[in-house]
Amino acid sequence: MQQENLQPFYQLTPDTVIDAVESMGYLSDGRILALNSYENRVYQVGIEESEPLIAKFYRPLRWSDEQILEEHQFCFELVEQELPVVAPLTNSAGESLFHFKDYRFSLFKRRGGRAPELDDPDHLYQLGQTLGRIHLVGAVRPFVHRPALDIQTYGRDSVALISEGFIPSSLREAYTSLCADLLDGIEACFAAAGEVKLIRAHGDCHGGNILWRDDTPNFVDFDDARMAPAIQDLWMLLTGDDRVQQQLQLAEVIAGYSEFADFDPRELHLVEALRTLRMMHYSAWLARRWEDPAFPHNFTWFNTERYWGEHILQLREQLSALQQPPLKLL
Repeated sequence: MQQENLQPFYQLTPDTVIDAVESMGYLSDGRILALNSYENRVYQVGIEESEPLIAKFYRPLRWSDEQILEEHQFCFELVEQELPVVAPLTNSAGESLFHFKDYRFSLFKRRGGRAPELDDPDHLYQLGQTLGRIHLVGAVRPFVHRPALDIQTYGRDSVALISEGFIPSSLREAYTSLCADLLDGIEACFAAAGEVKLIRAHGDCHGGNILWRDDTPNFVDFDDARMAPAIQDLWMLLTGDDRVQQQLQLAEVIAGYSEFADFDPRELHLVEALRTLRMMHYSAWLARRWEDPAFPHNFTWFNTERYWGEHILQLREQLSALQQPPLKLL
């Protein structure tokens, strides 16, 4: 049934994309460019005598309409506070989620830019400032329909899926034993952090979702927005394996962040736990999407014995990282 429901999404054609955009009152010049997105389908569509628009077609069965609209509302609240966030466009009725045939889609202004330089202290400081302001808004009210980032969905459910249907039999015992230890370590990190506050967070705050333009970081793609601790949007700004380097990066990020929002240092216990959950969730995400023709085509290295062997090695490194003392505020 799921495959049947998704079939039109797999077969989304350029003509349908243009027809959907034109159904909102725009006139396309016929130019269309597929952008680098796999979870949803995203296109740049040329508009007669105007700037191109970005059309995002939502994957069926992932988010409900209510969950998508919560993401949109969060973006609107951020824009109201003059934050550099790319929010969806609305029609004359104030609607931002549109329907065309079997598809749900939204439209966005095109925003150019480059990835931030995460080894530049000034960029890190400014990113911290902007995220502090975003989190102030995110803390005002919770998501009602969107889920929280938790150990069950990102960790246990991911391990169960991989163990049952994807890990080669020759590696299954090593994988399941290692993941049991990892989940114990993750739970210990969350226990050490205690009752941390969950806020509406971006949820996928890597450099590809931040466009640096006019000396400003513009945040895009809130598709993974969830209730999460603030550190979820901060830890991905820390690059490299060197703890001294990460400590210096953290100092810049938190210095900027603290100008606008309070940071609970207990959340530093969660950095490696959240990194591990992201790794588990990423492999499970690829597995869940493997029937989508775009995934075998673009992720040819996935689901091979070599991939799973390397994945286990990376998880073993994470087990060691979970046992290290957390980073500290300088």
